[in-house]
Amino acid sequence: MCSIVGLQGNFKANDIVKMLKTSKFRGPDSSSVFLDKIYANIDLDEFQDDNDYEIAFGHNLLSIYDLDDRQSKPQPIKTENLVLVFNGELYNFRTISNFLSKVGVEAEITSDSEALLYLIDFYAKKLDLLKAIQSAIRLIDGDYAFAVYDGENLALARDPLGVKPLFYSHADDLFGFASSRQSLEEVGLTDIDTLKPEHILFNGEDIAPAQALYEQIIEGDVAKIDKMLRLSVLKRVDGLSEIGVIFSGGLDSSYLALLLKEISENIPLKITLYAVGAEGSKDVEAAIYASKFLNLPLEICEVTEELIREALPSVVKSIGDDNLMKVGVGLTTYFATNMVARDGIKVAISGQGADELFGGYKRYVQSFIDGTLNYDLRVDMSNMYHVNLERDDACSMLNSVELRLPFLDKKLVELVLNIPDNKKIVSMHDDMRKSILRKLAFEEGLDYEIAYRPKKAAQYGTGIDKILRKKIIKDTDISEFL
Repeated sequence: MCSIVGLQGNFKANDIVKMLKTSKFRGPDSSSVFLDKIYANIDLDEFQDDNDYEIAFGHNLLSIYDLDDRQSKPQPIKTENLVLVFNGELYNFRTISNFLSKVGVEAEITSDSEALLYLIDFYAKKLDLLKAIQSAIRLIDGDYAFAVYDGENLALARDPLGVKPLFYSHADDLFGFASSRQSLEEVGLTDIDTLKPEHILFNGEDIAPAQALYEQIIEGDVAKIDKMLRLSVLKRVDGLSEIGVIFSGGLDSSYLALLLKEISENIPLKITLYAVGAEGSKDVEAAIYASKFLNLPLEICEVTEELIREALPSVVKSIGDDNLMKVGVGLTTYFATNMVARDGIKVAISGQGADELFGGYKRYVQSFIDGTLNYDLRVDMSNMYHVNLERDDACSMLNSVELRLPFLDKKLVELVLNIPDNKKIVSMHDDMRKSILRKLAFEEGLDYEIAYRPKKAAQYGTGIDKILRKKIIKDTDISEFL
């Protein structure tokens, strides 16, 4: 993951540098810009250019891959006709590279951004830029946000569920985009929109997909869920030697940890679990129990009032919201990924999305009674990007840690949304919910106490919400941090 920024219109080169400085924590390993040419690996404090420009891209790199055939490389990158900045991962990177080789693309491709750029370039030789991007998107499997420019047209695109953030803004004769709102605000762009998942912004026109992922109707085969979840986890650790797990000891994170442990029996993969909670909190107790059952190392951040007060300004500002529920969950992600970063790990796995996919929230029982569960799950999946995903991304990236979300794999989401409602919630008295996921996890090897642990929201299970409400907001107006 990384930070991408861009400006089009009337601006100075130093403006793009300001945007990169504001989001440097998202990509601490190198910074580069495209102005009239690409300036790679620049020192943001030393780089000076007060000239006027009409188009510019910038990139802060979080370097994750250093393999023989796959590396994390500085961006922007360009071909003869195209310039691209890319934030994310292509999980079918090798498939795309092999395809390009077979169709005669003569280029050394060792990064996700290069694979995407040359794929778009391949189609752009036959089609206009918009159709070339649409053709490329149909082939790639990943979590991403990117911008591409062909000298005339500027296009932005975002992955099907909005796992990676992308914001944009217009003001007078200036257009800007960025991975964080703060980068846009830094250059005076304040009326900020977020690009919807699976949408393309082409020369300012918002172009929706013909049919959104959450609208797809297919045959829902329960027997395929376990296999597809395994594949989703495997794809997200390919090429990594170590991984952190945001861990509560509940169903979702424990199931992912179990699958990771099975994967590590065949490939070298160091797994560490990270739990957050106040002293004696339910999540810490459950995490300790589950880590012992799984026989995986566990690190715990014991949350105190002092720690929360110290982290609050950064977390509230990064998520752009003072809603206590969002702040409570955001703090949990922040503290967990802070431990991950201290251990030198750059990627963490999270169980985000399982509740919206399998019907985990208590309110879904009423949806089941009303006969609207399938509809409500699809609506919630369509809104996850600005309700949960942008918050979690912002808080993890404060620590330069990339979150990967196996439950939000495109094919898995498409499948599970088409599983009958009564496989997720079995009756109007189903207090556990997520029935099918619990059953799969139990059959796979989790013990009953873990697989059937009742759902507890992160802000409550960690005890963070209690500290916020009883101790902090009495004397602190957290909206002042926005």
